[in-house]
Amino acid sequence: MSRVYNFSAGPSMLPESVLNRAAEEMLDYKGSGQSVMEMSHRSKVYEDIIFGARELFCELMEIPDNYRVLFLQGGASTQFAAVPLNFMNGSKKADYVLSGQFSTKAYQEAKMYGDVRVVASSKEDNFSRIPDLNKENFTPDADYFYICHNNTIYGTRFSELPDTGDVPLIADISSSFLSEPMDVSKFGMVYGGAQKNVAPAGLTVAIIREDLLGNAREDTPTMLNYKTMAENDSMYNTPPCWSIYMCKLVLEWLKTIGGLPAMRERNVRKAKLLYDYLDQSAMFKNPVLPRDRSVMNVTFVSSGEELDKKFVKEAEAAGFVNLKGHRSVGGMRASIYNAMPAEGVAALVEFMADFEKKHS
Repeated sequence: MSRVYNFSAGPSMLPESVLNRAAEEMLDYKGSGQSVMEMSHRSKVYEDIIFGARELFCELMEIPDNYRVLFLQGGASTQFAAVPLNFMNGSKKADYVLSGQFSTKAYQEAKMYGDVRVVASSKEDNFSRIPDLNKENFTPDADYFYICHNNTIYGTRFSELPDTGDVPLIADISSSFLSEPMDVSKFGMVYGGAQKNVAPAGLTVAIIREDLLGNAREDTPTMLNYKTMAENDSMYNTPPCWSIYMCKLVLEWLKTIGGLPAMRERNVRKAKLLYDYLDQSAMFKNPVLPRDRSVMNVTFVSSGEELDKKFVKEAEAAGFVNLKGHRSVGGMRASIYNAMPAEGVAALVEFMADFEKKHS
């Protein structure tokens, strides 16, 4: 069976060369006579994997020396509680921007731990845009300011970061991780689930400024205390070994193609191809304010719900899978993460054009 074009929002497709490499090393990793899935995380051979992955992150993202890279478990959603437990420890205040479902969930979790304010929201517009921000509304003594950098469900992204002054900016970057260069120094912390651009599900990567470590609430569970993980090189307990190994392979692949600047160019070209078609189509429309369009997740609808269902069904039969939109918004969504080749997007646009001709 030939491989399909997989537009899943996550877990998403991985680079084919990475999958082939993993298959080659499945039973015997570099002459060790064992699979990565069965070796001790305390062994020298595995330490080379996890520390190598960390070094590649620092190199590719140009992470400053005063930041720590942590490999965590529990998915990005676990960080909704871990963030306030670790950082809402001064004024016990925090500002949140609600730009979609995941920032809303993070806000609801954080409310249990302190005085949390919504400084902007686009809920009234069904999160079809990034809300306008007014710095005068920001809490000057907040412990941190929180955003979701790219909204997977709604297909929006922050094209400009909020100016939070001395208040640490914290961002969930799950669906924009490694898709473009990012100035990490502008953040107190960024984190993301790996299952979109980084690795298979099961791994969460957090990049945290060192001066923010060590002030967690006394009732913070050990496994949610970032300082514990930092002091133990992300191996306080058994880490998600296989996902970290796959992460290292993905990072090596990124390096071979020119790193994040080259990746950004590829991603922008792919997104432009799809948005250009949507903007001229009489059948399909993208509901997002153009300035806030995501490069990773392109949402669109046809002229009706039944036609949406027909499109998804015919697309799957033609080898374009996981195009159904999130259940909360309907329509369609094409997630065109790093591993999606340009020819996949071009083929999808060709299929959409043919579908439009047949059903107009």
